Amino acid sequence: MTKLLPRIAILIPCYNEELTAPKVIRDFQAAVPEASIYVFDNNSRDKTKEVAAAAGAIVVDTPLQGKGNVVRRMFADVEADVYLMVDGDATYDASCAKKLIAKLLNEHLDMVVGCRVDQGQAENYRPGHRWGNQLLTGAVRSVFGGKFTDMLSGYRAFSRRYVKSFPALTKGFEIETELTIHALELRMPYGEVTTPYGARPEGSESKLSTYRDGFRILKSIIRFYMMERPFAFFGIISLLLTMLSIGLIAPVVMEFYETGLVRRLPTAVLSVGVMLSGLLSLLCGLLLDNVTRGRHEMKRLAYLSVARFTERYDA
Repeated sequence: MTKLLPRIAILIPCYNEELTAPKVIRDFQAAVPEASIYVFDNNSRDKTKEVAAAAGAIVVDTPLQGKGNVVRRMFADVEADVYLMVDGDATYDASCAKKLIAKLLNEHLDMVVGCRVDQGQAENYRPGHRWGNQLLTGAVRSVFGGKFTDMLSGYRAFSRRYVKSFPALTKGFEIETELTIHALELRMPYGEVTTPYGARPEGSESKLSTYRDGFRILKSIIRFYMMERPFAFFGIISLLLTMLSIGLIAPVVMEFYETGLVRRLPTAVLSVGVMLSGLLSLLCGLLLDNVTRGRHEMKRLAYLSVARFTERYDA
């Protein structure tokens, strides 16, 4: 019986990676020679497109700026059984690629994350990025569950099922957060593989801003919490408003029982308004929770409509 080989696509989002893109392409060509390598260029101002094409990659222009927009185009345009996404900054180890792919296929997973290990070289993984990653990963675990240890890694393998059911709503570096939450919300099987994490080559600059991008990722977590857990989100708001309303009305009620008068009418009116706002918030949570369930059902059906690749893969 002839063994089917998976169609493997290596997806490399790039923005001004002229110095590193050729090395990334050559390393992954050597590590996974059967794969097709795509470079999605995001309006680079240097010669990223030229050097990538010269190195043998299929180069695709992506006009909308932002990594999230690039991932949306990659997942929409490329047809494969296995998708391996890696940043074009030459910090990830290509020799681990087959481990990620083998784990994905042999354990019937939908996503495998390459967890970064800096091998004791602190300059490879800036303290601010490390601390921020731990904080944000912990926040996602607390809100959405799961056991991810490196939520912001840009080195991941995906099944076709995952890719073709992923909506890609974010625009920038928040995309890794969305990738993680998508797997958790659809309760997809996932795994992790440790991989060495190196420093950028001299002359190559990181596009990440520790505080700006960290704040944007935190905002995304809150927004996804509101979208995916609306009853809990608006229920908390409702509880806070209800407590505030009770706190405002309590002195008015006590004074009424003592004197039979309502001297602080504006406070009483404010309390009623706050209580009504709390009830409306609770109602919004109930309605949006039903909408969210409908969205989850549609995404689940899209996920199930794609056949799973069943052959084993030898790393």
